[in-house]
Amino acid sequence: MKIEKKKITEKVSGHKNEFLEFLKNYNVLELSIGVVIGGALKDLTASIVDGLIMPIIGILTPTGSWKTIAFTIAGSEFKIGNLISSVINFLIIALFVFIVINKILRIEKIDKKK
Repeated sequence: MKIEKKKITEKVSGHKNEFLEFLKNYNVLELSIGVVIGGALKDLTASIVDGLIMPIIGILTPTGSWKTIAFTIAGSEFKIGNLISSVINFLIIALFVFIVINKILRIEKIDKKK
């Protein structure tokens, strides 16, 4: 019985080390941090778009409500208000990511020159 317990302990320890090596090699921690920050950024940009940008668009639309913007073709209704919101969200997120990555790359260039 002690021999089996020792083999099981060694096997678990081996898997633990393999798992930790996997986490290190594939930057899982950095990826998970990115996912969490990305989710928060999505919420922030949705708030900016819904609270600041879309009311301006709402003023410019005839009905005053941008979420209800739609048109009908052959009996099918195409609701483009949500599409507009999603496009603006995407553009804001893409711009933010571009700016952050650009700054990081500049810092890395400066560090490499030193």
